Amino acid sequence: YTHRVAISNRRLIRFDEDRVTFRYKDYRRPSADQQQVMTLATDEFVRRFLLHVLPRGFHRIRHYGLLAGSARKASLALARELLAAAPPTMNDPSEEP
Repeated sequence: YTHRVAISNRRLIRFDEDRVTFRYKDYRRPSADQQQVMTLATDEFVRRFLLHVLPRGFHRIRHYGLLAGSARKASLALARELLAAAPPTMNDPSEEP
């Protein structure tokens, strides 16, 4: 996800001055029925596409695996337990001069 664009060329089916037709995946449907086709007005397609464009200097990064959001603490604790590693020591700022 860090280097891909919002929509790849292979998902575009048809486009002209008025409409853009493309494939998308509807995750709310059963797996056999997920691929769908949508046709949008050109200006609406461009509006939706530009929602995924970041300002200059920003990078889009999605964390996954051990560092995934809600499972981070539990995953790291399990990894430390399996590796028999001590948990990190927390430096109490009140002890520092």
